[in-house]
Amino acid sequence: MTDETTERTADEEETDGRRTDEPTTGDGDAVRRNTPGRGIAPDADPIEASAPEEFGLVQAWWGDGKGKTTAAFGMGARAVGHGHRVHMLQFMKGGADSVEAVRGEYNAIRALPGFSFENTGHYGWHGMADGSADDDHERDARAGLDRARGLVDAAADADLDAPIPLDAEPDAGVHMLILDEVLYAADRGLIEPEEVLDLIDRKPDGLELVLTGSHERPAYLEDAADLITHVGKEKHPIDAGQRARKGTEY
Repeated sequence: MTDETTERTADEEETDGRRTDEPTTGDGDAVRRNTPGRGIAPDADPIEASAPEEFGLVQAWWGDGKGKTTAAFGMGARAVGHGHRVHMLQFMKGGADSVEAVRGEYNAIRALPGFSFENTGHYGWHGMADGSADDDHERDARAGLDRARGLVDAAADADLDAPIPLDAEPDAGVHMLILDEVLYAADRGLIEPEEVLDLIDRKPDGLELVLTGSHERPAYLEDAADLITHVGKEKHPIDAGQRARKGTEY
């Protein structure tokens, strides 16, 4: 290899705002210069109402692994950090003897401007011998579905290309709607998969719709969702008898 092919000018080494003409190992200053922030920690900006530029996809998170709700909540927190209006509607989660009524995410959401939540679950868990009636779970799941339709329709009536006040009610429209555990409700027959598809069909173009839940693959979403993530379990402490822990599972 000749010197001509190995030597580059400074202009040639500047690519996408990143210099590559210095070693990336063994030189701390060069490594910092090659990071997007040039090694400078960014400051947090105040959260102000803002409209997203590219929202409008449908995401689905399913699987037998831990982290589906956690991922959706984290994405919602990221969105409100940019000033976008986010609402989370939870199906199925109505509490249990191993889980307190107030989950940690509820307290966190209340502290985040632009993020709101509501819960339509029934106490206990569908299909379990925990003293709760399956009919009650179905009733509350259908109430959650009706509420989800109302929220999607409200978003369709709103101007999603404009900022939405951070303290506005979700009925005034949101930029991101998280339907937590809705796929579980469909998987267990409390609502129908076709009704989930109807929510997708009726959503406005600018609404980011996030669906979570179900250990069973929601094959019906294959052509309807833009992103489908399988959260697979390799090992889980629940299999060794560990109950839900405050601060990690709720």
